[in-house]
Amino acid sequence: MDGKPSPRPRTGPATDAPIEHTRVGLTRVLVRGAGELLITLGLVVLLFAAYEIWGTTAAIHDHQQTLDHQLDQAWAGTPTVTAPSPTASTPAAPGLAPPPGNVLGRLYLPKLHLHWVVVEGVTLHDIRYGPGHYPGTAQPGQIGNFAVAGHRSLGIFWDLDKIQPGDTVVVETRTTWYVYQVFQNHIVTPHSFEVIAPVPNHPGQTPTEADLTMTTCNPKYNNYQRMAVHARLVSTAPHDQRPPEV
Repeated sequence: MDGKPSPRPRTGPATDAPIEHTRVGLTRVLVRGAGELLITLGLVVLLFAAYEIWGTTAAIHDHQQTLDHQLDQAWAGTPTVTAPSPTASTPAAPGLAPPPGNVLGRLYLPKLHLHWVVVEGVTLHDIRYGPGHYPGTAQPGQIGNFAVAGHRSLGIFWDLDKIQPGDTVVVETRTTWYVYQVFQNHIVTPHSFEVIAPVPNHPGQTPTEADLTMTTCNPKYNNYQRMAVHARLVSTAPHDQRPPEV
């Protein structure tokens, strides 16, 4: 009207501001969501770790109590007999092993203040809640190698690396206490079956002494190695004469 050109629409920062604001808001939402997700995942991991530590250990303890009760019932009314001499040069009369999964006796590690009921068998099911006896190896106190396996888990053989030469291992059966002294703790491969041979680490040799071997996974949280602890029988006592080590 007055000859002046009409003002052109404004562009630039003022016009772009709503778009930038939307981008910033979306970024904040994504960051907040990612943070909440990480916190949730962290809590799940912590809960799982807590279960592994306390839940699994509690389950082992409860199952061992049940096995203790079964063992006491199985041994009730059994007469006590004198234990054989640990220096005998001939094998004891072979005893019949219990069926797989059945209770065999108790294994004590006095240094760790731990003990378990040992079952017959070493399948994953057999040793889920405690040590198991390798079928075909000697019975407790017999000439040969009484061999047991246990998981490297809290509540079972977690601290087996602390058992060293000179330490004591005790086995309790319904008639006898067997006291063994550790002479070796070493790391082997998962295929080193010679550790449970009648003469530990010497397959093919004829045994003349009563030995005990405990095996577990190594290192902790993995299983690409095995730990084997060997002990030799040094004394026995009738079941009514509990040894001072226990």
